[in-house]
Amino acid sequence: MSSARTTIDFDRHGKQIGFIDIAHSPHEDAWGATRIPLAVIKNGTGPTVILEGGNHGDEYEGPITLGEMIRELDPAEVSGRLIILPALNTPAVGAGQRTSPVDGLNINRSFPGDPLGTITQQIAAYMDEVILPMGDAFLDLHSGGSSLNIMPSAAIEPTPDPVLRKKNIAAVLAFDAPVTVVIDNLGDTRTAMATAVRHGLVAVGTEMAGAGTVSLDALGICRRGVRNVLAHLGVLPPTGATPKSRPEMILRIPGPEGFVLATTDGVFEPFHALGTQVSAGQPAGRIHKLTDPSRPPEIVYYSADGIVYGRRQPGRVVPGNCCVTVAVPYEGDIA
Repeated sequence: MSSARTTIDFDRHGKQIGFIDIAHSPHEDAWGATRIPLAVIKNGTGPTVILEGGNHGDEYEGPITLGEMIRELDPAEVSGRLIILPALNTPAVGAGQRTSPVDGLNINRSFPGDPLGTITQQIAAYMDEVILPMGDAFLDLHSGGSSLNIMPSAAIEPTPDPVLRKKNIAAVLAFDAPVTVVIDNLGDTRTAMATAVRHGLVAVGTEMAGAGTVSLDALGICRRGVRNVLAHLGVLPPTGATPKSRPEMILRIPGPEGFVLATTDGVFEPFHALGTQVSAGQPAGRIHKLTDPSRPPEIVYYSADGIVYGRRQPGRVVPGNCCVTVAVPYEGDIA
C-alpha cells in the first residue's frame, strides 16, 4: 500500500490548493515527506480534466502556465473539475533536471509505477492508481528541456481505439499549436500519455520549445492552448478563437529513422535550423573533436525526408545522444 496521502477533498466544490505527501526517509530527514503540489478546482457538473506539468524538471512553460491558472482561475468559470499538478516530479523540478536527483529515474519512463518503489515510482503509481481513474481528459505539458529545442507543437498519442483516437485528434487540434505531431516514443508504453490513453482518457500533449530556457513565444502558445482545450472540452467558457486549419502541419516522427544520433564524442555543429526541409542521406551536421585538431570532424546524416523538428541544445555530445529529430507528414485519418 502506498504511503501517499493528501488533505485535498477531490469531490469538494471550490478551489483547494495543497499537496500530495509521500513518506520519504533519506539521511537528512528521518520522518519527512516529498510534497507534490496539487490543486483542485470544482464547480457544477462537467468533465474532470487532469493537467500535468513538471513531468520533467527542466521544462518550464507548462508549470508556469498551470501555476498561473491555479492562482487566477475563478471556480465560477469552471463547469466540472480541474485536477492540476504543476510540478509532478517535484524533486526533478527543484533540481531543474530531466530525471529525479533522488533515484535517477525519468518519471515519463516509469509508469505504471510501484506504490512500494522509489519516490519516482511511487509518484507514477499514485497517478496511475488514484489520479488518472478520476479523469475524462489529460493534458501533459512538456517542452524540450535542457537537451533539445523543439518546434512549439501539440502532440497526439496514438491509440488503436478509433473513437478515442478521433477525440484525441479533435482535442489536440483545438489546442491550436503552430504544429501538431503524432508522437509514440517508439512504442514505449511507460509514459504518462500512453498511460492516460490506456485509462481511456482524451489525451493532449505538448512540446513547447525548450533549450533549458523559457520561450516567450512558446509560453504564449501554451497559455492560449490550455484554455482552448478546456473550452473545447466544455470545462471553461468558449474562447471565441477558431482553430486554424493546418493539414500540412500535422506531422509524425517516423520511427528510428527520424532520429540523428551522435556517432562519436565531441561538439555537434548543426547544419539546419528548426523547420528546415531536409532529405535522407543529406548531412545533418558534424561532430568536432576539439582536443584533436588533426582529426577531421565526423559528419552525421539524415535517414528520412522531412523537416527539422527538434535539435540538440548543448554542444557537447557522446555516442547515442540525439542530435536532430526529423518529422514527416502524417498520412492518417484526422477526421
